[in-house]
Amino acid sequence: KGEGGGYRYGYEEFVETSRRVMKGRTPKQQQEAVRKVLLSMLPPGAPQTFRKLFPPTRWSEEFNAAITVPFFQWLVGPSEVVEVEVNGVKQRSGVHIKKCRYLENSGCVGMCVNMCKLPTQDFFTNEFGLPLTMTPNFEDMSCDMVYGQPPPPPDEDPAFKQPCYATI
Repeated sequence: KGEGGGYRYGYEEFVETSRRVMKGRTPKQQQEAVRKVLLSMLPPGAPQTFRKLFPPTRWSEEFNAAITVPFFQWLVGPSEVVEVEVNGVKQRSGVHIKKCRYLENSGCVGMCVNMCKLPTQDFFTNEFGLPLTMTPNFEDMSCDMVYGQPPPPPDEDPAFKQPCYATI
């Protein structure tokens, strides 16, 4: 709540809400909380409809990359569609986030991994049936998304080896 008891809405409040969701929860519980929020924002049957409209084809992967740029700028900041290689084929299903607004504002590797990267990958890959890999760069705070590329297992994902910013 803001001054005078009214609710405040804005990006800083969004990041603070994320911090409150993290507090006292395991990484798995954090990821599940985000999944529930994402599902709650959709009308009934949306994942099944998405799977029918956007099967994992090159067109679907490129289309989702194209709509990510304008629709998620408020969340992650400026981004652009880039050419990537998926299963040996070059296609424009990559999104390069120049400097992630969420990572920059949270200043927290755990929030990036557990409140954004993993739940988003899981949501697209398992709920929508459209594989997605997100690769944050913790040095320059950029992030690369590749629609059509299944995420690596956690033991092979470099994001899990990144230490907390507070310990660096």
